[in-house]
Order: sequence, then C-alpha cells, then structure tokens
Amino acid sequence: MATAITQAEDEPTCPICMGLFNVPRQLPCAHTFCQSCLQSYITSKAIEHETKRCIECPVCKITTGHFKENKSTSEWASLFPVDTVIQSMLPTKSKVDRVCDACTAEGSSVMATGFCVVCEEAMCDNCQQFHRKQKILKTHTIITIQELLNNPQNVMKFAEGFTCFDHANEDLKFYCNNHKIACCGICFLKNHKTCSDVRHMNEALPALLREKKPSEIIEELKKLETHLKTCIDVKETNIKDLESQVNGLTDQIKEMRTKINTALDDLEMKVKTEGRRILKEVAIRTQEENHQCMSLIHAIRNSQLLCETVHKYGMDIQKFLTDEKIKSQLPLYYSQVRERYERTDTLTVQVKFTPLLESVLSLSSSDIGKLETKTVSTYTVPGLRKPTKECQVEKIETFDVIISRNSPYYTGITILPRDRVMLVDNYNSQCILLNNSHQVVTKYKLAGSLLDICEVGDEEVAVNVYDQNKIQILSVMDDVISPVRTITTKYTCYGIAAAGKGDMVVVGDCGNNKYCWSLIRDKREVNYSDQYDSLSGRFNYIALNNAKTRVYVTVPDTNSLHCFNMESKKQYTYSPDNLKWPLGVAVERDDNIYVVGYNSCTIHQLSPEWCIIQVITTGLPQYPWAISFDNSKDTFIITNFSEKQKLHIYQLK
Repeated sequence: MATAITQAEDEPTCPICMGLFNVPRQLPCAHTFCQSCLQSYITSKAIEHETKRCIECPVCKITTGHFKENKSTSEWASLFPVDTVIQSMLPTKSKVDRVCDACTAEGSSVMATGFCVVCEEAMCDNCQQFHRKQKILKTHTIITIQELLNNPQNVMKFAEGFTCFDHANEDLKFYCNNHKIACCGICFLKNHKTCSDVRHMNEALPALLREKKPSEIIEELKKLETHLKTCIDVKETNIKDLESQVNGLTDQIKEMRTKINTALDDLEMKVKTEGRRILKEVAIRTQEENHQCMSLIHAIRNSQLLCETVHKYGMDIQKFLTDEKIKSQLPLYYSQVRERYERTDTLTVQVKFTPLLESVLSLSSSDIGKLETKTVSTYTVPGLRKPTKECQVEKIETFDVIISRNSPYYTGITILPRDRVMLVDNYNSQCILLNNSHQVVTKYKLAGSLLDICEVGDEEVAVNVYDQNKIQILSVMDDVISPVRTITTKYTCYGIAAAGKGDMVVVGDCGNNKYCWSLIRDKREVNYSDQYDSLSGRFNYIALNNAKTRVYVTVPDTNSLHCFNMESKKQYTYSPDNLKWPLGVAVERDDNIYVVGYNSCTIHQLSPEWCIIQVITTGLPQYPWAISFDNSKDTFIITNFSEKQKLHIYQLK
C-alpha cells in the first residue's frame, strides 16, 4: 500500500494523476494540470450559481475561472493556456503527443504540427492556414512543434515576456516597488498611478534579479516536499505498527485464556473483528490522505523544477517573473501544509480490561473489556514557518476588556478553541470568557486570590487559587463557565501550565522559604523539583515545550529564566542584563521560548537550543505581564499593568 513517486525526480508530474503531463494547462494561480485531469476535476467540482461560474484550484483552493454563461463545463479545461515551459520539460514521447488546441476546444482531437509563440497555442495544418490569413495575426511567429519542444531553451527564446494575471492580453511592463509587484499598463493606471516608485520592467530588472535568490526559493520548496514525504512515511509506518498491534492483541488474550477461558473466546473474536475493521478503515483513510499529500508534493516539485529550468535557460524577465510567481505560491503551500499536514495523527489500539478478579467466567465479553483506539498527534517536522532569524513580530490589534468599575488586573491568559480567550482578573477574583470578537461572554467569580490559567482539554480550564492551595477546574462548554472539580495542592501555587490532556505543572512556594515546581497527573501531584531557597528568588510563571520534556520557570527576583528537565534537574539559566523582572513565559509551535520582561518592557525570544534570537521592544505597552500563544495563527496576546483593560495581539511574520 506504500505510496511512491514513479517518475524521475527531474520530470514534472500532474498533481492530480501524478503521472507525466498530457497537454499541461495552467491556472491563473500558476498551478498546472493535465487537461484531461483538470476537466475531470471540473466536471465533479465546478461551482455554478446564478452569479458565479468558477472552480477551486485542486492544490491551493483559490477560486479561479469565472467562465461566461455560453461556455459549457466540458470546455472549461481547454480555455486555460498551455504551460509551454512545463511541456518543454517533458520526455520526448510526451512532447510529440500534442494535439491542436483550437480543435480540442471544438471537441475534436487533431495532431498539432505548429505552435504560435504569440497566442501560445498548438495548431494543426488547417488552423495554421486560417491563422496566417487573418490580418491581425499575420505578424505572429509560428514554429514547428519539434522546434518548440526540442529543449527548454527553445521555449525561452520565443517567449519574450509574460502577460498580466488580471489582463490576459496585456504584457507586464512595469514594477511597483511600493507594492513589490509587476503590473501591466492597465494595472498601473488603475492601481499604481499615485505610487512614488514605479519603474519600467527593463529598468528595474537588473536590481530586482540581484535581490532574488532562486536557491532560497528552491530550498523552501525542498523543505516542504521533505516534510510532506515525512508525513506519508509516518502514516505508512503507523499502518504497519497498527497491524502488528492488532495481531499482538490476540496473543495477549491467549495468555489470559487459562484464567478466564470461555468468556474470553467471545472477546477474542470481537477484538479480531473490530481490530480488522479499524485497520481497514484507517488504511483506506490514510491512502486517501496520502494521495492528497502526494498531489501537493507534485505541485511543489513542479514549482521547483520550473524555477530551476527557467534560471538555467530563460531570459532575465522570465527568471524574475517566474520567481515572483513561485514566491506567490509559497504562502499558499505553507497554508496548505499547516492546515492539513502540520500534525500527523497516529492510531494505536489496545484491549482495556475491566478490573474483574472474581466470578469472571460468569460474565459476558462486554463485561470483561473492549477494544479502544487512541489518536496521538505529533509534529513530524518543526519550523515550517520561515527561518526564525527572519521572523518578525508585528502588533496587529489592541482591544479593551471592560468588565466593571473596579480596575481589572489581568495576571493570567489562555487561548481556547474557536478563537476564544479566557482571562484571570486577580483584583476582582474572577475569570472572564471572551468570544472570537473579543467581547465579554460571561464572568465567573471565585473565592480567593487567582493568578494564572491554562487549558486542560475537553472544554476545561484550570485556575490556581494560590491563597487557598487549590486548583479549580472550570468547564467552558457552550460558553458557560461552571465548576467541575477542585484539586488540593501541597503548597501555594503561582504559575500553571498544561502538560497534556488533564495534566498540568504548577510552580510556587512550598514553605520554609523554599520554591519548587511539580507535575499534577490524575488529580495528584506526582513529584517535586529540587527545592530552592528564597535567596535564589521566587518561582513565578511556568511553561513547557511541545514535547513535554522541558519546563521553563521565571524568577523575577533574580531577573532570570530557568530550564528544567522532567526529572527536575536544572538544565540552563538565562539572565541577561536587559531582562528585568520576568513574569509571563510561553512556548510557540516551533519550540521557541518567549519570556516577558515586566520592568524592562521587553519580550525575549529564545531558540529551543537556548540561544537568544531577538529582543522585542517596539510596539509593546509599558509593564507587559502575561502571554499566551495561538499556534494555529502564529499570534500571541499579552496583558499589561499600564493599560489594565487593554490586551495586545501580535503576529509572527
């Protein structure tokens, strides 16, 4: 069942059928497909409403087409232009299997003998004669198919330029440096007439080509392809492991048969049947998901091959515009990968036996146990965003959360599913739930002093009530805050962070002028870290890395951040001169650490290897306090003491 790429690595392939292109047609988003594959896709996916006749690109899902009412869906694929560069990169057999574009649009299939380099269409002998008879077309250059397709260099020398994506008959003549975009004359008059830095393309090209680095684009494409292949490998390995696990379950049952004999016979049959059913369903679903993943790999590889070919044989204008085109695809590729493949789900199975020690032979199989499945999500390849050294932080929004006449004191914050936000108001001893528009939905009052909050899964959050040595678990189901249970802690807890579903780590004052952190699992504290005396400073806020193998603790008294392993041994200490009174700490999806300096008005960004990446100072309010990441959007929110009712949202670029 393994998925494989059967074509050579240097041959472009269709993202739909994954074979060599047959009449490659290019969509406005610059993705290319076989004409027949594209037409089959259009037939099943065409969008036809009263005011909308279009399709979504099979790869990037951008809406494209906008066809006229007099064009049938059976014609749509032939209306897109042939990708001559892709065509030129195909093996010899594929090059000669070229049909007349005009005849194809009319529903017939006639072998092409010539190619108009102006219209970018293949033509048979009859269509060539008609083409030459038209007064307006007489100046067009027609070459033979063989002349066109002998090698990519021949294609490049005839393609003198590229047309505008929005105006098909207009060449790209200008480059707007203000908007960083190439445009035609119509676009210039419509959108860039008032721009201060617009130059003719020939004038701008030398400097632009020096700025563009195709090797970096190709490296990004290779990184995406490697990530997607890893996703497929993980899924394929999961199928093998799952099959081994299912087979192993019967052996486990056989070992127990000597004790629970007849009742386990029925259970064994159920495990076999259910396990095989799950295996079959997962195998089918994985095959479908891997096919989609392979489609994206083929599209990425085509972009990579196109970039390499154009930079090897093309003219400057082609190099630049090809780079621009592929660069415009990169965010779409990243978006697709993040949305679909950032996490890889693996399924495991096991028999969960009920605690029956007596009278087991009198029970039915349903009383003894059942087959359980568990899905574990893992980040197969971290760092799909641009390299961290290029990552910029930009404030995108500031909003008010006004809850009462009493000034709030937001010391804790967490981001919940569906873009909701939950705050801890220390001054008013309450929790506040905000909707995705940052409006207050509901509030919940608690007895005691609150400091921090974290999500613990299944629509639940944990809030530490530090003056009462307890953690209150609250439900936020249906946007209603209600108490679920209370966990008593062995010491006064300040910071709190999620450590897996239902688990958490807490940090605080363990008495006798000692500070430490501990793991709470199954509603009980599992272990203490080594205890540190008050001269070492008070432990305040806490966070974990994504693998749950490292713990980060802020210590305001000593202006430092400590790192521990899960065996409670200190690994590192970060204490630069420009970090004053660190409070909030958070880890984003690439495992970079963000620590908030309250008195220094800074956010220090550290790599997982504990190296300083940058110190964020611009756009921050005075006295920033708590921080929380939304990894699905690469954004984070901070609270502050200077503007107590305001929250600030920042975007990682």
